[in-house]
Amino acid sequence: MCCVTVIQSQDGWGVNYLQTDICAAKGSTVLISCDITHPPGIRYSDIKDRFWFTKEKDGERVDLTTDSEYSGRVKHTCYSKSCYLIITDVRESDSAEYKFRFMTNKPGEKYTGSPGVTLSVTGLQVQVRRSDSTWLELTCHSNCVLSDRAEYVWYKNEENIKTGSSLLVSSGSTDRYSCYLRGSWDQRSPAVYGPQRLSVSVSPSAEMLEGGSVTLTCSTDANPAANYTWYKQDGTSDPRLLSEEPQLVFSSIQSSDSGNYSCTAENQLGRKTSDFISIAVKYGPQRPSVSVSPSAEMLEGGLVTLTCSTDANPAANYTWYKEHEDSPRASGQIFTITNFTAEHSGNYYCEAQNEMGRSNSTLLLITESGVDRTTMIIHITRWTLLVVMLILLLLFCLWTRKKKAVSSTIEPRESREAVEMDLHPECEDLSDMAAQREDPEEQEDQV
Repeated sequence: MCCVTVIQSQDGWGVNYLQTDICAAKGSTVLISCDITHPPGIRYSDIKDRFWFTKEKDGERVDLTTDSEYSGRVKHTCYSKSCYLIITDVRESDSAEYKFRFMTNKPGEKYTGSPGVTLSVTGLQVQVRRSDSTWLELTCHSNCVLSDRAEYVWYKNEENIKTGSSLLVSSGSTDRYSCYLRGSWDQRSPAVYGPQRLSVSVSPSAEMLEGGSVTLTCSTDANPAANYTWYKQDGTSDPRLLSEEPQLVFSSIQSSDSGNYSCTAENQLGRKTSDFISIAVKYGPQRPSVSVSPSAEMLEGGLVTLTCSTDANPAANYTWYKEHEDSPRASGQIFTITNFTAEHSGNYYCEAQNEMGRSNSTLLLITESGVDRTTMIIHITRWTLLVVMLILLLLFCLWTRKKKAVSSTIEPRESREAVEMDLHPECEDLSDMAAQREDPEEQEDQV
Protein backbone atom coordinates (compact mmCIF):
# COMPACT_ATOMS: atom_id res chain seq x y z
CA MET A 1 0.00 0.00 0.00
CA CYS A 2 1.25 3.52 -0.72
CA CYS A 3 0.07 7.06 -0.79
CA VAL A 4 0.47 9.23 -3.90
CA THR A 5 -0.15 12.96 -3.94
CA VAL A 6 -1.04 14.46 -7.29
CA ILE A 7 -0.97 18.24 -7.64
CA GLN A 8 -3.21 19.40 -10.46
CA SER A 9 -2.43 23.12 -10.12
CA GLN A 10 -0.05 25.51 -8.50
CA ASP A 11 -2.64 26.82 -6.09
CA GLY A 12 -2.69 23.79 -3.78
CA TRP A 13 -5.51 21.71 -5.22
CA GLY A 14 -4.85 17.96 -5.59
CA VAL A 15 -5.87 14.29 -4.91
CA ASN A 16 -4.16 11.75 -2.62
CA TYR A 17 -4.90 8.09 -3.40
CA LEU A 18 -4.41 5.97 -0.30
CA GLN A 19 -3.74 2.77 -2.36
CA THR A 20 -2.69 2.77 -6.01
CA ASP A 21 -2.79 -1.01 -6.72
CA ILE A 22 -5.61 -3.26 -5.57
CA CYS A 23 -5.97 -6.98 -6.27
CA ALA A 24 -9.48 -8.24 -5.63
CA ALA A 25 -11.23 -11.51 -5.84
CA LYS A 26 -13.98 -12.07 -8.32
CA GLY A 27 -17.32 -11.59 -6.56
CA SER A 28 -15.89 -9.66 -3.64
CA THR A 29 -16.44 -6.04 -2.54
CA VAL A 30 -13.74 -3.43 -3.20
CA LEU A 31 -13.18 -0.10 -1.45
CA ILE A 32 -11.19 2.63 -3.27
CA SER A 33 -10.50 5.86 -1.37
CA CYS A 34 -8.82 9.26 -1.78
CA ASP A 35 -8.34 12.56 0.03
CA ILE A 36 -8.78 16.00 -1.56
CA THR A 37 -6.12 18.63 -0.87
CA HIS A 38 -6.94 22.33 -1.18
CA PRO A 39 -5.49 25.73 -0.28
CA PRO A 40 -6.06 27.14 3.24
CA GLY A 41 -9.32 28.89 3.85
CA ILE A 42 -11.35 26.71 1.44
CA ARG A 43 -14.66 25.59 2.78
CA TYR A 44 -16.13 22.11 2.12
CA SER A 45 -18.99 23.71 0.24
CA ASP A 46 -16.53 25.15 -2.29
CA ILE A 47 -15.94 21.63 -3.73
CA LYS A 48 -18.55 20.58 -6.30
CA ASP A 49 -19.39 17.67 -8.58
CA ARG A 50 -17.25 14.90 -7.08
CA PHE A 51 -17.29 11.54 -8.94
CA TRP A 52 -15.21 8.47 -9.99
CA PHE A 53 -14.64 7.35 -13.55
CA THR A 54 -12.67 4.89 -15.73
CA LYS A 55 -13.47 6.03 -19.26
CA GLU A 56 -14.53 8.97 -21.35
CA LYS A 57 -17.34 9.50 -23.82
CA ASP A 58 -17.38 12.36 -26.33
CA GLY A 59 -14.48 13.97 -24.45
CA GLU A 60 -16.28 13.88 -21.11
CA ARG A 61 -15.56 11.63 -18.12
CA VAL A 62 -18.35 9.13 -17.41
CA ASP A 63 -19.55 9.01 -13.79
CA LEU A 64 -19.49 5.36 -12.69
CA THR A 65 -22.87 5.77 -11.01
CA THR A 66 -24.36 6.39 -14.46
CA ASP A 67 -22.43 3.62 -16.27
CA SER A 68 -24.76 0.71 -17.18
CA GLU A 69 -21.94 -1.82 -16.68
CA TYR A 70 -21.82 -0.91 -12.99
CA SER A 71 -25.54 -0.43 -12.48
CA GLY A 72 -26.56 -1.42 -8.95
CA ARG A 73 -22.97 -2.32 -7.98
CA VAL A 74 -21.29 1.04 -7.19
CA LYS A 75 -21.71 3.58 -4.39
CA HIS A 76 -19.91 6.94 -4.06
CA THR A 77 -19.60 8.63 -0.66
CA CYS A 78 -17.63 11.69 0.55
CA TYR A 79 -17.01 12.89 4.12
CA SER A 80 -15.34 16.29 4.29
CA LYS A 81 -12.13 15.89 2.25
CA SER A 82 -12.27 12.04 1.99
CA CYS A 83 -14.13 10.28 -0.81
CA TYR A 84 -14.81 6.53 -1.25
CA LEU A 85 -15.87 4.29 -4.12
CA ILE A 86 -17.48 0.95 -3.17
CA ILE A 87 -17.86 -1.73 -5.89
CA THR A 88 -19.75 -4.89 -4.98
CA ASP A 89 -19.65 -8.24 -6.78
CA VAL A 90 -16.58 -7.24 -8.77
CA ARG A 91 -16.05 -8.87 -12.12
CA GLU A 92 -12.96 -9.49 -14.19
CA SER A 93 -14.25 -6.85 -16.60
CA ASP A 94 -13.99 -4.30 -13.73
CA SER A 95 -10.19 -4.49 -13.97
CA ALA A 96 -9.20 -0.91 -14.92
CA GLU A 97 -7.63 2.35 -13.71
CA TYR A 98 -9.99 4.34 -11.48
CA LYS A 99 -9.64 8.13 -11.09
CA PHE A 100 -11.34 10.76 -8.97
CA ARG A 101 -12.49 14.14 -10.39
CA PHE A 102 -13.91 17.25 -8.73
CA MET A 103 -14.70 20.89 -9.52
CA THR A 104 -14.77 24.04 -7.40
CA ASN A 105 -17.31 26.79 -7.21
CA LYS A 106 -15.13 28.85 -9.50
CA PRO A 107 -16.02 28.43 -13.19
CA GLY A 108 -13.59 26.25 -15.15
CA GLU A 109 -11.72 24.84 -12.16
CA LYS A 110 -11.66 21.03 -12.64
CA TYR A 111 -9.16 18.64 -11.06
CA THR A 112 -8.40 14.97 -11.71
CA GLY A 113 -6.12 12.68 -9.71
CA SER A 114 -3.75 11.07 -12.22
CA PRO A 115 -2.40 8.41 -12.30
CA GLY A 116 -5.27 6.67 -10.60
CA VAL A 117 -5.86 3.40 -8.76
CA THR A 118 -5.29 0.19 -10.71
CA LEU A 119 -7.78 -2.55 -9.86
CA SER A 120 -7.03 -6.17 -10.84
CA VAL A 121 -9.87 -8.64 -10.45
CA THR A 122 -9.01 -12.32 -10.40
CA GLY A 123 -10.70 -15.55 -9.45
CA LEU A 124 -9.53 -18.56 -7.55
CA GLN A 125 -8.12 -21.32 -9.70
CA VAL A 126 -7.53 -24.98 -8.87
CA GLN A 127 -4.11 -26.09 -10.05
CA VAL A 128 -3.60 -29.82 -10.76
CA ARG A 129 -0.30 -31.60 -10.23
CA ARG A 130 0.36 -35.35 -10.43
CA SER A 131 1.71 -36.61 -7.14
CA ASP A 132 2.36 -40.19 -8.34
CA SER A 133 0.73 -42.77 -10.59
CA THR A 134 -2.24 -43.04 -8.20
CA TRP A 135 -2.80 -39.59 -6.69
CA LEU A 136 -3.26 -36.00 -7.86
CA GLU A 137 -2.61 -32.89 -5.77
CA LEU A 138 -5.10 -30.02 -6.14
CA THR A 139 -4.01 -26.54 -5.00
CA CYS A 140 -6.23 -23.49 -4.54
CA HIS A 141 -4.47 -20.55 -6.21
CA SER A 142 -4.98 -16.84 -6.72
CA ASN A 143 -2.97 -14.20 -8.54
CA CYS A 144 -3.51 -11.91 -5.57
CA VAL A 145 -1.22 -11.97 -2.55
CA LEU A 146 -3.38 -13.31 0.25
CA SER A 147 -2.86 -13.44 3.97
CA ASP A 148 -0.97 -16.37 5.46
CA ARG A 149 -4.01 -16.92 7.66
CA ALA A 150 -6.32 -17.36 4.67
CA GLU A 151 -8.48 -20.48 5.09
CA TYR A 152 -9.49 -22.48 2.04
CA VAL A 153 -12.54 -24.71 1.88
CA TRP A 154 -12.80 -27.62 -0.61
CA TYR A 155 -15.95 -28.87 -2.29
CA LYS A 156 -16.56 -32.22 -3.95
CA ASN A 157 -19.71 -32.29 -6.10
CA GLU A 158 -21.19 -29.32 -4.16
CA GLU A 159 -20.39 -30.91 -0.79
CA ASN A 160 -17.98 -29.30 1.71
CA ILE A 161 -15.34 -31.97 2.41
CA LYS A 162 -12.14 -30.35 3.73
CA THR A 163 -10.23 -27.20 4.67
CA GLY A 164 -6.66 -26.44 3.65
CA SER A 165 -4.74 -25.04 0.69
CA SER A 166 -4.39 -28.42 -1.07
CA LEU A 167 -6.30 -31.66 -1.59
CA LEU A 168 -5.26 -35.17 -2.68
CA VAL A 169 -7.62 -37.04 -5.02
CA SER A 170 -7.31 -40.35 -6.84
CA SER A 171 -6.27 -40.31 -10.49
CA GLY A 172 -9.14 -40.97 -12.87
CA SER A 173 -11.78 -39.60 -10.51
CA THR A 174 -15.09 -38.64 -12.10
CA ASP A 175 -15.95 -36.08 -9.37
CA ARG A 176 -15.87 -32.29 -9.59
CA TYR A 177 -13.65 -30.30 -7.19
CA SER A 178 -13.64 -26.57 -6.36
CA CYS A 179 -12.29 -24.30 -3.58
CA TYR A 180 -13.44 -21.25 -1.61
CA LEU A 181 -11.59 -18.69 0.51
CA ARG A 182 -13.51 -18.31 3.74
CA GLY A 183 -14.24 -14.78 4.90
CA SER A 184 -12.94 -12.94 1.84
CA TRP A 185 -14.47 -14.44 -1.28
CA ASP A 186 -18.07 -14.60 -2.26
CA GLN A 187 -17.56 -17.05 -5.11
CA ARG A 188 -15.93 -20.45 -5.47
CA SER A 189 -13.31 -21.32 -8.03
CA PRO A 190 -14.38 -23.04 -11.25
CA ALA A 191 -14.62 -26.80 -10.70
CA VAL A 192 -11.98 -29.12 -12.13
CA TYR A 193 -12.97 -32.56 -13.48
CA GLY A 194 -12.04 -35.21 -16.01
CA PRO A 195 -13.63 -35.58 -19.48
CA GLN A 196 -17.40 -36.06 -19.42
CA ARG A 197 -20.10 -36.45 -22.07
CA LEU A 198 -17.67 -37.35 -24.85
CA SER A 199 -19.23 -37.18 -28.31
CA VAL A 200 -18.17 -37.63 -31.94
CA SER A 201 -19.81 -35.87 -34.89
CA VAL A 202 -19.38 -36.32 -38.64
CA SER A 203 -19.79 -33.60 -41.26
CA PRO A 204 -21.43 -33.96 -43.67
CA SER A 205 -23.70 -36.42 -41.93
CA ALA A 206 -25.15 -37.65 -45.24
CA GLU A 207 -23.54 -40.27 -47.52
CA MET A 208 -19.81 -39.87 -48.09
CA LEU A 209 -18.66 -39.89 -51.69
CA GLU A 210 -15.11 -40.69 -52.72
CA GLY A 211 -13.14 -37.49 -53.32
CA GLY A 212 -15.34 -35.39 -51.02
CA SER A 213 -14.39 -33.54 -47.83
CA VAL A 214 -15.28 -35.19 -44.50
CA THR A 215 -14.59 -33.90 -40.97
CA LEU A 216 -14.79 -35.91 -37.74
CA THR A 217 -15.06 -33.79 -34.57
CA CYS A 218 -14.42 -34.99 -31.02
CA SER A 219 -15.75 -32.90 -28.11
CA THR A 220 -16.10 -33.27 -24.36
CA ASP A 221 -16.80 -31.30 -21.19
CA ALA A 222 -13.60 -31.10 -19.13
CA ASN A 223 -11.60 -28.68 -16.96
CA PRO A 224 -8.68 -28.32 -17.52
CA ALA A 225 -9.31 -28.58 -21.25
CA ALA A 226 -8.82 -32.06 -22.67
CA ASN A 227 -6.31 -33.20 -25.26
CA TYR A 228 -7.67 -35.34 -28.11
CA THR A 229 -6.33 -38.36 -29.99
CA TRP A 230 -7.86 -40.08 -33.03
CA TYR A 231 -7.51 -43.82 -33.78
CA LYS A 232 -8.52 -46.17 -36.62
CA GLN A 233 -9.26 -49.85 -36.11
CA ASP A 234 -7.44 -51.91 -38.76
CA GLY A 235 -8.68 -55.49 -38.71
CA THR A 236 -7.68 -57.42 -35.61
CA SER A 237 -4.59 -55.31 -34.83
CA ASP A 238 -4.46 -52.59 -32.19
CA PRO A 239 -6.02 -49.23 -33.15
CA ARG A 240 -3.67 -47.05 -35.20
CA LEU A 241 -2.98 -43.47 -34.03
CA LEU A 242 -3.94 -40.90 -36.69
CA SER A 243 -4.07 -37.42 -35.16
CA GLU A 244 -3.79 -35.44 -31.92
CA GLU A 245 -6.26 -32.70 -32.81
CA PRO A 246 -9.97 -32.26 -31.90
CA GLN A 247 -10.82 -32.67 -35.61
CA LEU A 248 -9.82 -35.35 -38.10
CA VAL A 249 -10.14 -33.86 -41.59
CA PHE A 250 -10.20 -35.76 -44.92
CA SER A 251 -9.89 -33.16 -47.68
CA SER A 252 -10.37 -35.85 -50.36
CA ILE A 253 -11.63 -39.04 -48.76
CA GLN A 254 -10.81 -42.33 -50.50
CA SER A 255 -12.23 -45.85 -50.36
CA SER A 256 -9.19 -46.90 -48.30
CA ASP A 257 -10.35 -44.47 -45.58
CA SER A 258 -13.43 -46.58 -44.87
CA GLY A 259 -13.30 -48.16 -41.44
CA ASN A 260 -13.99 -47.69 -37.73
CA TYR A 261 -12.73 -44.58 -35.91
CA SER A 262 -12.64 -43.54 -32.26
CA CYS A 263 -11.30 -40.59 -30.28
CA THR A 264 -9.85 -40.27 -26.79
CA ALA A 265 -10.13 -37.16 -24.58
CA GLU A 266 -7.69 -36.81 -21.69
CA ASN A 267 -6.63 -34.27 -19.07
CA GLN A 268 -4.76 -34.53 -15.77
CA LEU A 269 -7.84 -35.86 -13.96
CA GLY A 270 -9.00 -38.58 -16.32
CA ARG A 271 -9.35 -40.18 -19.73
CA LYS A 272 -12.37 -41.19 -21.79
CA THR A 273 -12.63 -43.01 -25.14
CA SER A 274 -15.59 -42.85 -27.51
CA ASP A 275 -17.32 -45.78 -29.14
CA PHE A 276 -16.18 -46.62 -32.67
CA ILE A 277 -17.90 -44.73 -35.45
CA SER A 278 -18.10 -46.43 -38.83
CA ILE A 279 -17.13 -44.55 -41.99
CA ALA A 280 -18.30 -46.09 -45.28
CA VAL A 281 -17.10 -44.24 -48.38
CA LYS A 282 -19.16 -44.75 -51.53
CA TYR A 283 -17.23 -45.41 -54.76
CA GLY A 284 -17.79 -46.89 -58.19
CA PRO A 285 -16.67 -50.38 -59.26
CA GLN A 286 -12.99 -51.01 -59.86
CA ARG A 287 -12.07 -52.94 -63.05
CA PRO A 288 -13.71 -56.38 -62.64
CA SER A 289 -11.78 -59.64 -62.90
CA VAL A 290 -13.21 -62.77 -64.56
CA SER A 291 -12.43 -66.41 -63.85
CA VAL A 292 -13.54 -69.44 -65.86
CA SER A 293 -14.06 -73.04 -64.78
CA PRO A 294 -12.93 -75.63 -65.71
CA SER A 295 -10.80 -73.83 -68.34
CA ALA A 296 -11.08 -71.49 -71.31
CA GLU A 297 -10.98 -74.38 -73.86
CA MET A 298 -14.14 -76.42 -73.61
CA LEU A 299 -15.36 -79.78 -74.95
CA GLU A 300 -18.54 -79.84 -76.90
CA GLY A 301 -21.47 -80.63 -74.65
CA GLY A 302 -19.59 -79.60 -71.48
CA LEU A 303 -20.48 -77.01 -68.79
CA VAL A 304 -18.68 -73.65 -68.45
CA THR A 305 -18.92 -71.31 -65.42
CA LEU A 306 -17.78 -67.67 -65.61
CA THR A 307 -17.41 -65.63 -62.38
CA CYS A 308 -17.07 -61.81 -62.21
CA SER A 309 -15.83 -59.91 -59.14
CA THR A 310 -14.97 -56.29 -58.26
CA ASP A 311 -14.56 -53.89 -55.33
CA ALA A 312 -17.39 -51.34 -55.01
CA ASN A 313 -19.60 -49.60 -52.43
CA PRO A 314 -22.49 -50.08 -52.60
CA ALA A 315 -22.15 -53.61 -53.99
CA ALA A 316 -22.15 -53.80 -57.78
CA ASN A 317 -24.65 -55.48 -60.09
CA TYR A 318 -23.21 -57.62 -62.91
CA THR A 319 -24.19 -58.06 -66.57
CA TRP A 320 -22.56 -60.46 -69.08
CA TYR A 321 -21.93 -59.65 -72.74
CA LYS A 322 -20.41 -61.38 -75.75
CA GLU A 323 -18.21 -59.22 -77.95
CA HIS A 324 -19.99 -57.45 -80.83
CA GLU A 325 -23.41 -58.14 -79.30
CA ASP A 326 -25.61 -55.39 -77.84
CA SER A 327 -27.97 -57.60 -75.89
CA PRO A 328 -26.66 -59.06 -72.62
CA ARG A 329 -26.20 -62.81 -72.37
CA ALA A 330 -26.91 -62.98 -68.61
CA SER A 331 -27.05 -61.01 -65.36
CA GLY A 332 -25.59 -61.82 -61.98
CA GLN A 333 -22.10 -62.45 -60.69
CA ILE A 334 -21.99 -66.02 -62.11
CA PHE A 335 -22.72 -66.89 -65.76
CA THR A 336 -23.14 -70.61 -66.56
CA ILE A 337 -23.15 -72.10 -70.10
CA THR A 338 -24.57 -75.62 -70.26
CA ASN A 339 -24.18 -78.00 -73.21
CA PHE A 340 -21.32 -75.97 -74.73
CA THR A 341 -21.24 -75.87 -78.56
CA ALA A 342 -19.14 -74.19 -81.22
CA GLU A 343 -21.67 -71.32 -81.31
CA HIS A 344 -20.71 -70.40 -77.74
CA SER A 345 -17.05 -69.81 -78.65
CA GLY A 346 -15.92 -66.18 -78.59
CA ASN A 347 -14.86 -63.24 -76.38
CA TYR A 348 -16.88 -62.55 -73.23
CA TYR A 349 -16.77 -59.70 -70.67
CA CYS A 350 -18.78 -58.58 -67.65
CA GLU A 351 -19.97 -55.10 -66.68
CA ALA A 352 -20.09 -54.08 -62.97
CA GLN A 353 -22.38 -51.18 -62.11
CA ASN A 354 -23.65 -49.29 -59.04
CA GLU A 355 -25.03 -45.80 -58.39
CA MET A 356 -21.51 -44.35 -58.44
CA GLY A 357 -20.49 -45.65 -61.87
CA ARG A 358 -19.68 -48.68 -64.02
CA SER A 359 -16.64 -50.60 -65.24
CA ASN A 360 -16.00 -53.42 -67.76
CA SER A 361 -13.66 -56.37 -67.46
CA THR A 362 -11.13 -57.32 -70.13
CA LEU A 363 -12.19 -59.80 -72.85
CA LEU A 364 -12.02 -63.51 -72.09
CA LEU A 365 -11.70 -65.91 -75.06
CA ILE A 366 -13.53 -69.23 -74.78
CA THR A 367 -13.02 -71.83 -77.57
CA GLU A 368 -14.32 -75.34 -78.32
CA SER A 369 -11.98 -78.33 -78.59
CA GLY A 370 -13.51 -81.23 -80.67
CA VAL A 371 -11.21 -83.91 -79.23
CA ASP A 372 -10.05 -84.35 -75.73
CA ARG A 373 -6.30 -84.11 -76.23
CA THR A 374 -5.44 -85.99 -73.07
CA THR A 375 -7.63 -88.93 -74.06
CA MET A 376 -6.23 -88.86 -77.60
CA ILE A 377 -2.64 -89.01 -76.34
CA ILE A 378 -3.48 -91.95 -74.09
CA HIS A 379 -5.08 -93.84 -77.00
CA ILE A 380 -2.14 -93.19 -79.33
CA THR A 381 0.33 -94.37 -76.71
CA ARG A 382 -1.59 -97.55 -76.00
CA TRP A 383 -2.01 -98.42 -79.70
CA THR A 384 1.66 -97.79 -80.40
CA LEU A 385 2.73 -100.13 -77.63
CA LEU A 386 0.30 -102.80 -78.83
CA VAL A 387 1.56 -102.65 -82.41
CA VAL A 388 5.21 -102.87 -81.32
CA MET A 389 4.46 -105.89 -79.14
CA LEU A 390 2.61 -107.65 -81.96
CA ILE A 391 5.42 -107.03 -84.43
CA LEU A 392 8.01 -108.40 -82.02
CA LEU A 393 5.87 -111.45 -81.31
CA LEU A 394 5.30 -112.05 -84.99
CA LEU A 395 8.99 -111.87 -85.75
CA PHE A 396 9.68 -114.32 -82.96
CA CYS A 397 7.08 -116.75 -84.29
CA LEU A 398 8.49 -116.54 -87.82
CA TRP A 399 11.95 -117.25 -86.50
CA THR A 400 10.59 -120.21 -84.55
CA ARG A 401 8.80 -121.68 -87.60
CA LYS A 402 11.93 -121.33 -89.66
CA LYS A 403 13.87 -123.18 -87.02
CA LYS A 404 11.27 -125.95 -86.99
CA ALA A 405 11.44 -126.31 -90.75
CA VAL A 406 15.18 -126.87 -90.55
CA SER A 407 14.93 -129.36 -87.73
CA SER A 408 12.17 -131.36 -89.48
CA THR A 409 14.71 -132.93 -91.82
CA ILE A 410 16.45 -134.53 -88.87
CA GLU A 411 13.76 -135.55 -86.33
CA PRO A 412 10.53 -137.54 -86.81
CA ARG A 413 7.42 -135.50 -87.40
CA GLU A 414 5.68 -136.50 -84.18
CA SER A 415 8.65 -135.49 -82.03
CA ARG A 416 8.96 -132.09 -83.80
CA GLU A 417 5.34 -131.22 -83.22
CA ALA A 418 5.57 -132.19 -79.56
CA VAL A 419 8.66 -130.01 -79.11
CA GLU A 420 7.04 -127.09 -80.86
CA MET A 421 3.96 -127.35 -78.68
CA ASP A 422 6.03 -127.58 -75.49
CA LEU A 423 8.54 -124.84 -76.32
CA HIS A 424 6.30 -122.14 -77.83
CA PRO A 425 2.57 -122.57 -77.15
CA GLU A 426 2.03 -118.81 -77.38
CA CYS A 427 2.62 -118.78 -81.10
CA GLU A 428 -0.44 -120.94 -81.60
CA ASP A 429 -2.63 -118.34 -79.88
CA LEU A 430 -1.15 -115.24 -81.51
CA SER A 431 -4.25 -114.38 -83.52
CA ASP A 432 -6.55 -114.95 -80.55
CA MET A 433 -4.48 -112.65 -78.29
CA ALA A 434 -4.43 -109.87 -80.85
CA ALA A 435 -8.18 -110.11 -81.28
CA GLN A 436 -8.78 -110.06 -77.53
CA ARG A 437 -6.63 -106.88 -77.08
CA GLU A 438 -8.17 -105.16 -80.07
CA ASP A 439 -11.84 -105.56 -79.14
CA PRO A 440 -11.75 -103.52 -75.87
CA GLU A 441 -9.83 -100.71 -77.58
CA GLU A 442 -12.35 -100.53 -80.39
CA GLN A 443 -15.20 -100.45 -77.86
CA GLU A 444 -13.53 -97.73 -75.85
CA ASP A 445 -12.85 -95.65 -78.97
CA GLN A 446 -16.46 -95.95 -80.00
CA VAL A 447 -17.59 -94.80 -76.59
